[in-house]
Amino acid sequence: MRLSDAEREEAIEALSEHVRTGRLDIDEYGTRSAKVTAARTRGDLAPLFEDLPEPQPSVLRARPVPARPAAPARRFSVGAVPIAAIIALLLFFTVARGLWLVFLIPVVVAFVYGARSR
Repeated sequence: MRLSDAEREEAIEALSEHVRTGRLDIDEYGTRSAKVTAARTRGDLAPLFEDLPEPQPSVLRARPVPARPAAPARRFSVGAVPIAAIIALLLFFTVARGLWLVFLIPVVVAFVYGARSR
């Protein structure tokens, strides 16, 4: 994620506080503040504060949880096969009047949708 100017200023203020408390000397502050000014992303900013305690810029404390990729939607589930079998039985006993080929409908549907979902 890219840094804003306000986030860079906050990082320089945090470095200034570390100079005031004696954790950094002036030369190291100059080097790190130049890197903060040139930083474009959080990844550029993080190494500059790894060895320092609080205060740290809030952008480094509030790290977002990486989003998980969504599972692909299943167009056909295994639970649909029993439903298709019930429909085939109803067709067999009502409309088809004994044609056994009606039982192939669930199998064909399962193969067609199973092949399309891959």
